Amino acid sequence: MPVRHVLLALSVVVMWGINFIAMDAALQHFPPFLLAALRFAVIAIPTLLLVPRPQVEWKWLIGYGLGFGTLQFLFLFWAMAEGMPAGLASLVLQSSAPFTVLLGMVFLRERLTGIQVVGILIAVGGLTVVGWYRWETASVVPFLLTLAGAFGWAFGNICNRQSGTTEPVRLTMWMSIVPPVPMLALSLAVEGPAEIAEAFAGVGTQTGLLALAGLAYLVTFGTVIGTGIWTWLMARHEAGVVAPFSLLVPVVGMSAAWLVLGQTVSWQELGGAVLIVGGVFLGSIRLGRWRRATRRWTVDPRLQPGTQPGTATTT
Repeated sequence: MPVRHVLLALSVVVMWGINFIAMDAALQHFPPFLLAALRFAVIAIPTLLLVPRPQVEWKWLIGYGLGFGTLQFLFLFWAMAEGMPAGLASLVLQSSAPFTVLLGMVFLRERLTGIQVVGILIAVGGLTVVGWYRWETASVVPFLLTLAGAFGWAFGNICNRQSGTTEPVRLTMWMSIVPPVPMLALSLAVEGPAEIAEAFAGVGTQTGLLALAGLAYLVTFGTVIGTGIWTWLMARHEAGVVAPFSLLVPVVGMSAAWLVLGQTVSWQELGGAVLIVGGVFLGSIRLGRWRRATRRWTVDPRLQPGTQPGTATTT
């Protein structure tokens, strides 16, 4: 990747890492289900008016919206409202990667390589370490809710893959039309009209203004700009080149949570984080792609004497 593209990828990592700080700010004022509805409603309305629908089957568009949009943020926002630290949430959400691999194996009959199996087991070990520590020291329920959100993200990934879209930005925008109605219905049923009315009535307070700023960040930088740049990079480079940058999101998320919110991480959670990130990285490797990448930088035996070794070849 050219340096400018690397810098773009790193900018997305920063935007997505800070996302969790914005979520924390918004959840200080808005109840979680209402916040999930608002996040996508803000995108859905202009999308319906201005963006042509992508040429994909409705079942995959709706499935993507239910998984990536509805289930992921229903459980993630619920978990954070119940006490899941923002930094730790950014880490545990990475479990969507091994979940995606496993769902692909079950429903799409994709084969796992040995290194992917090892990666999944390492990531599961890291999640076990974090979950055990949470069980010992705090409520484990927010941790489990975050895992459920990661599973929803994985389900959305499978529907996204099955759509076969050549218009990923449009698909991402149109996916946003799915979550608002079920999330608003759930908010009305669980949080109630009185709590919703109170949240809107208090938007002029300091907490309310911070929540609006957090919501604006989620929509603008977390979704439109961040996802737009990421999709642009994915369209120009192999997925195996771009995707590993997402493993830096928990690093930014946990660092930002420490600097801004004063959230600390135990040694046990830090060890689990290393296992999760390392496992996700191994689980994302395709052996054939790894071998091809390795061959690019092997010495070509046909090189004439005097040629410097280590020159990249095209075989």
